[in-house]
Amino acid sequence: MNDSVLKYKKISLVGLLLVLGVLSGCASRVSAPVRDGNGVTPPPAVTQVERQGIHVVKQGETLLGISRQYGQSVRDLVAWNSLANPNQIHVGQELRVSPSMEPAGGAVATAIPVSPEPVIVSPVTSPGGDVGGMAIKQAPLGGKQPYSEEAWSKTQPKPAAPVEAPAPTQSATDGGKDAAGDGDWLWPAKGKVLAGFSEATNKGLDIAGNPGDPVIASGAGKVVYSGSGLRGYGKLVIIKHDANYLTAYAHNQQLLVKEGDSVTKGQKIAELGSTDTDRPKLHFEIRKQGRPVDPMKYLPPR
Repeated sequence: MNDSVLKYKKISLVGLLLVLGVLSGCASRVSAPVRDGNGVTPPPAVTQVERQGIHVVKQGETLLGISRQYGQSVRDLVAWNSLANPNQIHVGQELRVSPSMEPAGGAVATAIPVSPEPVIVSPVTSPGGDVGGMAIKQAPLGGKQPYSEEAWSKTQPKPAAPVEAPAPTQSATDGGKDAAGDGDWLWPAKGKVLAGFSEATNKGLDIAGNPGDPVIASGAGKVVYSGSGLRGYGKLVIIKHDANYLTAYAHNQQLLVKEGDSVTKGQKIAELGSTDTDRPKLHFEIRKQGRPVDPMKYLPPR
C-alpha cells in the first residue's frame, strides 16, 4: 500500500514539473511593458505622416536645405509659408513646398536627400535717405559693377528721352568750347585740379575740396543716373545735356537729385565726398557721344 502511494506521488511530481516548464516557455514569449525610471509607461511613438506638398521640419534642417530637397527657391518657401524670418523654423513645423497643396498636373514634390546647410542671409539695406522729402536712389538692384565702357553704357537711359533745353548757341570740335544748354560750361567745384585728363588713366578731372562742399551742374539738362552702382565712382550723378553731351560727378558723400529730375545750370546737385576714393574730391567727366573728352577744353579759364 505504501509503495503504491509513493509511486503515485512521484508520477504527480513529474507531471507538475512538466506543466511548470510549459508555462515558463509561454511566459518567455510575452514582452514586458517598458517603463521609465519613474515607473511610468511611455506613450507609443507617433510618426508624423507628411502630406502631399507639405514638408514637416526635422531636427537639424534649415530652410535652404529644404528648398534644395524639393528644387524650390528659399524666396518661394518664405512667400508660400508667410515666414517673417527664414532662420526661425522649428522641429515639427509644416511647410508648403509647392505653390499649392496639389501641384499642377498632379505632380508630387519629391525630396532629394542632401546634407543640411546653414542659411546665409545678407542684410538688406534700404535705398538712400530723403532730402527735402525726396527719395534718393543710392544703388541699382543689381549691386555694384566694375568699371567698363559696357557697364558705363548701362547707366544711360534706353531709349534716350529728349531733353527740353534751349538749343546750343555755338558749336565747336573737341579742340574748343562747346555750348551746354544755354551757354558755356561751369566749373562743378571750386577746388584746385589734383589730376588732369588722360585717355588711358583718368577719363576726367579730379578736383580737390572738403566734405560737404557744393557740387553744381556744369550745364542744364536731365539727370539720367543717380546712385552708386558703378564701382570706382562712389555716389555718382550723370546729367544728359543734349543729344551729344553728358557730364558725370563722382565720389559724392550725398546726392541731392534723382533720376528723371531736370536741373538748371549752376544748381547744387550733390555734396563733395570721398566715396570709393582715398580723399575728398570730385571726379568730373564730360562725354561727347559716349566718349570721354578733356574737360579743360570746355571749361572757362580760372
